[in-house]
Amino acid sequence: MLRKLAMSTIANTGKIVPNRALFQNISKDVWSLTNEAAAVASQNAQNQNRELINLGQGFFSYSPPEFAIQEAQKALTSPLVNQYAPTKGRPSLIKSLLKLYSPLYGKQLAPENVQVTTGANEGILSCLVGLLNPGDEVIVFEPFFDQYISNIQIPGGKVTYVPLHPPKEISERPTQGTEWRVDYDELRRAVTSKTKALIINSPHNPVGKVFTREELLEIGQICVDNNIIIISDEVYENLYFTPEFTRIATLTPEIGQLTLTVGSAGKTFAATGWRVGWIVSLNPDLLKYASMAHTRICFSTPSPLQEACANALEIAVENGYFEDMRQEYIRKFNIFTKVFDDLGLPYTKPEGTYFVVADFSKVKIPHDYPFPEELQSKAKDFRISYWLINELGVVAIPPTEFYIPEHEKVAENLLRFAVCKSDEYLQNAVERLKLLKNYI
Repeated sequence: MLRKLAMSTIANTGKIVPNRALFQNISKDVWSLTNEAAAVASQNAQNQNRELINLGQGFFSYSPPEFAIQEAQKALTSPLVNQYAPTKGRPSLIKSLLKLYSPLYGKQLAPENVQVTTGANEGILSCLVGLLNPGDEVIVFEPFFDQYISNIQIPGGKVTYVPLHPPKEISERPTQGTEWRVDYDELRRAVTSKTKALIINSPHNPVGKVFTREELLEIGQICVDNNIIIISDEVYENLYFTPEFTRIATLTPEIGQLTLTVGSAGKTFAATGWRVGWIVSLNPDLLKYASMAHTRICFSTPSPLQEACANALEIAVENGYFEDMRQEYIRKFNIFTKVFDDLGLPYTKPEGTYFVVADFSKVKIPHDYPFPEELQSKAKDFRISYWLINELGVVAIPPTEFYIPEHEKVAENLLRFAVCKSDEYLQNAVERLKLLKNYI
């Protein structure tokens, strides 16, 4: 009887309308399209007897450092550590984060300056859910990490897009991250009375740009002048190859009071599946809104992995892990980008992250190449990516997915490659990409 009543109630309510933010674009996302294309391509005549080399999504092909694994194993043996963690974060992890960030911020931080989150993405979502009301606007630089958009729209926010302008000679020569520029007048014009927040990502995915002190001061001052909250996505903070990495929150007291900075243990320890992140802010009154949202979204973050991260961070500070990792990635980029140098294919030299974007304008793809119907309405880089998977067995990501359609033209000849792989894997990728010489 109760079941019949429930079914009747559903029937009488008419069609269920879900959250529109989740369904604004129901076409397949870049990850689904690329993974499906790779699965099919692995069986074609070209790839049947060779390994498909996946440099698409930014997942690691190797394990976390041994000391981090040992700390995770140790944490799992403690009965209390396997129970719910405090919603603010395990005291041990908060203590380690304070020890790590206080010198970087130039002052002793307190527990109220830190919130542990279930990965950096949940951290960004918590910032936005805690701050936004329907109709509030958030400025995002293009190209953007695609999760930003749904994270803004779920609580009813509206996205305002401001492009990072690429170098004019991006198709002609290797370029620098500093050549991808913000037009500050364009940024000022994007600000309205409804602008609540701005998201900045440095080091930047997918460009590999590290924003300079001067750039961050200019952006930060615009936010101060208009009382705009800055959400600084710094998940690649330990992967910078410039002389310095500037944290926007540390530039002036006024900028610091408006900034929520997001970090990631997954990127730090090659452990993206651990889902441990954090938010740091010099303004505890601002951070508390993100903390309230985090409590409602997931209450707390996996306790054993928090404990593992707490101890691993302490060890990493002492054993030089962060600097060793930077040097390791400089080597990885040198291994990988040499093939583009040898082939004369331009790319943006990475200043940070583990991504590199390369320009494929010089690569000649047959005009009659049989592309699937679902790619015909996509930008050109989706077809370049599909061709590369099928003909060379190398997976890359088409970066126009990180643009709105009106602006995607600037990236239609680019592909993004992830080098968070073993050196041997990258050497194999280089050997495969050498085959491009037959198409240039």
